[in-house]
Amino acid sequence: MECLRVLVTGGAGFIGSHLVKALLRAGHFVRVLDNFSTGSMDNIVDVARDVEIVVGDVRDYSVVEKCVRGVDVVIHLAALIDVAESIERPDLYFEVNVIGTHNIAKACRGVNVLIFASSSSVYGDPLKIPIPEDHLLSPRSPYAASKVAGEALIQAFSSIYGYRPIILRIFNVYGPKQSRAYAGVVIEFIRRVLRREPPIIYGDGEQTRDFIHISDVIDAIMKAMSIERARGVFNIGSGKAVTINQLAKLILKTLNREDLKPVYAPPRPGDIKHSIADITKSRKILGFEPKISLEEGIKTLINVIANS
Repeated sequence: MECLRVLVTGGAGFIGSHLVKALLRAGHFVRVLDNFSTGSMDNIVDVARDVEIVVGDVRDYSVVEKCVRGVDVVIHLAALIDVAESIERPDLYFEVNVIGTHNIAKACRGVNVLIFASSSSVYGDPLKIPIPEDHLLSPRSPYAASKVAGEALIQAFSSIYGYRPIILRIFNVYGPKQSRAYAGVVIEFIRRVLRREPPIIYGDGEQTRDFIHISDVIDAIMKAMSIERARGVFNIGSGKAVTINQLAKLILKTLNREDLKPVYAPPRPGDIKHSIADITKSRKILGFEPKISLEEGIKTLINVIANS
């Protein structure tokens, strides 16, 4: 693979920090744009000397424009991602996720590839399971709506500038370095059980999710970047349905704490009932194949958390 100049927005965050290291391993030049509001320098301190780090905000077009200059690929991960917070602070989510993405897309004249991290939340409560990429979009929160808007902006500016647009609708990603801001049920359950507290399940626990390990997400991004015919929308998930009850049971069993029984709470606004990815297109075009099972991923994550 040729050496590319890559800008990663949100490069000090959960997905971003893993991606930055993968890009460096592949021999690429990496520039990171992050305001460190949710990302952490601790996530990339071990590679800080090998990366150009710009402390700045995607809402500031002058900063974005400077960061985009001279790069071949932009991978736009910077975003606010908490569904509940988006309901409480919709204006902030519009500013960061919509205006920020508008700034990125507008600045990408001359860029070859723009990859946008979208979300499975854009589908809302799906009419079809598993969910294909051409499914109706029905966002149920300001966060989800901001991702729909971001997708539209990426596509619109690609038709003007000619860059290759790639939109990755990422399902429930989990793994090391996942922050509380990422609202990850996997890591939250593990932390509670390690504290000898029961998992809290919102609703009846029969809602299904598609859990995908961070290493598989990074693999998908790297493939999307390098495959010339990859453009448009791709689902990134495991393609497997797991109920929240099953997840809690697996974590309790893995930690030998089956004496702890889940506590059930009322459903949260904006939550959806079922979400499973149809990854047929990603398999066919990207050659994407999830490798980490949920059982393996949880065991690894428990070891990381327990030893941190």
